[in-house]
Amino acid sequence: MGLTVIFGALGVVNFAHGALYAVGAYAGFVTYEYTDSFVAAMAAGAIFVLIVGIVIERGLIRLYYQRPPEDQILVTFGIGIVLVEGLRAIFGGLNRNLPAPSWAASIVNLHVTLYPIYRIDVLVIVAVVLALLYVVLYRTRLGLIVRAGIEDQLMVNILGINVTRTFLTVFGLGAMAAGFAGVINAPIVTVSPDMGADVLVQSFVVIVIGGVGSFWGAVVGGLIAGEILSLAAMIDPAYSDVMLFAAMAVVLILRPQGLFGVQGRQ
Repeated sequence: MGLTVIFGALGVVNFAHGALYAVGAYAGFVTYEYTDSFVAAMAAGAIFVLIVGIVIERGLIRLYYQRPPEDQILVTFGIGIVLVEGLRAIFGGLNRNLPAPSWAASIVNLHVTLYPIYRIDVLVIVAVVLALLYVVLYRTRLGLIVRAGIEDQLMVNILGINVTRTFLTVFGLGAMAAGFAGVINAPIVTVSPDMGADVLVQSFVVIVIGGVGSFWGAVVGGLIAGEILSLAAMIDPAYSDVMLFAAMAVVLILRPQGLFGVQGRQ
């Protein structure tokens, strides 16, 4: 969702998003080491990456809004490399483990299988966060300004609204979503500098399937991608990514703007 907010709303192809995801996971890991609180780790991961996102937007990204997409790809790809190598320099290349919180460390009997309670809690946490993000984007003045700025930035500026500051907020919000996701997913996967690489690729596939800039497209696209990866893994894990890209190709052939996208925003 953080990627579709940045990519869809600002038109920035953010290849540093996976690195921001990893930065959030490490921020949460460090916070947990000092506080032994998973809630504090979630908050720290989100807030720290929000600050990093604001610095990146003010320092570089704002200079590339009107530049060609290939320039955006190069600069964000470079930012991602710097962030990942910075993590490697600070924490080393060894994997770290962030344990699940004590209130979700057990398993539940679903009768057909035993399932970790933390994974169920993640579903609830994600649903709540998505609901809050929807309210911000579609039920607040900020969301209205962002959507208006996308359609006609000059007119919004004439009306006296600082679109540049609004876009800063949007980029920070998207980065914060990546950092938060890194923390809540850290107990499921190991924390490593390169942990965001696969997530970045899969996230781009999700927004292509769902439609660029579409909130519901990101949600439905994520569910479809998750089902494809899980079902394909039951048959042959080696073909999971292949099936995911095949599904993306089918969507691009039949509906280039994505399932929930609109013409002109693909």
